[in-house]
Amino acid sequence: MGSVFGKNLKINIFGESHGAGVGVVIDGFPAGMAVNEVALRRELDRRRPGQNAWSTPRSETDQPQVMSGIYRGHTTGTPIAVFFKNQDTKSKDYGDLETHFRPSHADYTGMIRYEGYNDPRGGGHFSGRLTTGMVYAGALAKQLLEQQGIVIKGHLSQVGGVHDMTFAEAEDSGIKLFSEFPMFSEEASKSATLVIEEARSTMDSIGAEIEVAALNLPAGIGDPIFENIESHVASALFGIPGIKGVAFGSGFDLAGMKGSEANDLLYEDQGKVKTQGNHSGGVNGGISNGMPIVVRVAVKPTASIGRSQETLKSGGKMELLQIKGRHDPCIGPRALPVIEAMFAFALADLLVGASCDRRGLKW
Repeated sequence: MGSVFGKNLKINIFGESHGAGVGVVIDGFPAGMAVNEVALRRELDRRRPGQNAWSTPRSETDQPQVMSGIYRGHTTGTPIAVFFKNQDTKSKDYGDLETHFRPSHADYTGMIRYEGYNDPRGGGHFSGRLTTGMVYAGALAKQLLEQQGIVIKGHLSQVGGVHDMTFAEAEDSGIKLFSEFPMFSEEASKSATLVIEEARSTMDSIGAEIEVAALNLPAGIGDPIFENIESHVASALFGIPGIKGVAFGSGFDLAGMKGSEANDLLYEDQGKVKTQGNHSGGVNGGISNGMPIVVRVAVKPTASIGRSQETLKSGGKMELLQIKGRHDPCIGPRALPVIEAMFAFALADLLVGASCDRRGLKW
């Protein structure tokens, strides 16, 4: 089933962008975990549309309706089912999409895969609206990880041609993340907002890169070959609409390095094994080495842009299409909490599995 992820913790995403609503069923959480509703609401608000100039003006409250699995502020151990009602849909803006295939969207592939029975309004089941449930599940996963002292962090490392400093650079400089626009550098933050505004005003869009990190994950998590940290995390992240690249540590930059430059040398610090540098992103042989797990994620430019584009109409005719509706000029800022969420969920899934298998971690 394509909308299900996880082995020990599982999520099942459901709904369509312009249907009755969207939601998630989460299975595998232990009974008795206290749920911080304030933290859940904060994560949902980070993803929620209509809050600033670089977001779609679609207005959704994203108020979670918990149908099961949480009682008196604690998990019950049974499946957690959560529903988010769609309130601000304008389906008439998508009337042409049953016959016109939008460039770089799933209109064509979805029609082929589901033999024309898919709901195309607002992207249907392929819409970024479906990430609401991912954020809820990831927020719970963050709370589960925090019980083991594991912290998830993220920031926009690039918007268009504007680059922010890395986590390592910011940590060395003692610089904190800007809260209004999630970058470390004030100069980069201002430049990035200008780049997004330029894309919006010219009826275009711009891509982004996001860097996420997990701190304090113990060494020894993950299994070699196909059940490793990198494959599991990448699988979760590629489930997010608009994600086109995932790299660990120095990623593709390693292709231009020598071994003497890329090797992370081991040393001991107060009884704890660490590495000098973290080009491997905290993973060796698919297994955590105790250093921060660092991942960079490429987010494509929003495919829905206001400019007229020639596209294929069902029946084989080429026509100009001007996409209506409300869309983000840059997916990056709202994708950040989604990427953190699925990163957290994938790691929590592995950690729960390690607890069950051999490590005896206490939840």
